[in-house]
Amino acid sequence: MFSFLIRIIKWLLVLILPFVVLIRGAIYFHAEMGYGPWLSMIAGMLVTLILLVIYMTVIHGMFSSTLGGIKAFKTRGYVAAFVLIGFVAQGLFFISSNHLKSESLSKELRSLHPIVRMAVSIVTIIDKELIVTDATRKSSDYEKMGLPVNERSLHYPQKDGYAYAVDMRTKHRSSFRNFFLQNYFRLMGFKTLQHSGTAPHLHISLKKSKR
Repeated sequence: MFSFLIRIIKWLLVLILPFVVLIRGAIYFHAEMGYGPWLSMIAGMLVTLILLVIYMTVIHGMFSSTLGGIKAFKTRGYVAAFVLIGFVAQGLFFISSNHLKSESLSKELRSLHPIVRMAVSIVTIIDKELIVTDATRKSSDYEKMGLPVNERSLHYPQKDGYAYAVDMRTKHRSSFRNFFLQNYFRLMGFKTLQHSGTAPHLHISLKKSKR
C-alpha cells in the first residue's frame, strides 16, 4: 500500500512539474534576470518546452528502447511547442467569467502581468470555485472602499504598465481549498497574504524585478 502511494505521488509530481517550471521559470527571468513581461513568459515557455521534449523522449524510450534520431527530436519539439503555445495562449487571453466577481474584471485582467494571469488560469483548472475579486486599482478605488490609500500597492500599474497583484475570495470556502490556493501560489513563487479589507480574501503578488 505504501509503495502504491509513493508511485501516485511520483506521477503527480511528474504531471505538476511542467506547470511549476513554466511559472517559476518565468518568474526567475522576470525577477532575477530583469526580462520584460512577455520575454519572461517566453523564456519560461522555452525551459518548459525542453522539459516536455525530455518527457516525450523518456516515454518513447520506455516503449521502443531507443531515443530516436534527430528527426524524431524535431517532431517532438514541434508537437510540444504546438501544445504549449496553445495552452499558454488560452490561459493568457481567456479566463471564464465563472471565476470573476464581476464582468468588469475581464478588462482588469488584461492589465495584470502575464505571469500572474497565467498562474491564475492554471489554478482555475483544478479549483472550479475560484473567484477573482480584484485586480488593477486606482487610488480612488481605495476611497470608494473606505480604505486608506496605499501608494505602494502592487494593484497599481507598475513601470512596465502591468499590475502585479490580484485578490481572490476566501469567504464561504472550505479551509482545505483556501490552504491549497495559498500554497499553490507560494509553490509557484508568489507572495501571499491573507487580507480582510472589505471582505476576507487572499492577496497574491509578483515580486518586482531586481534590475
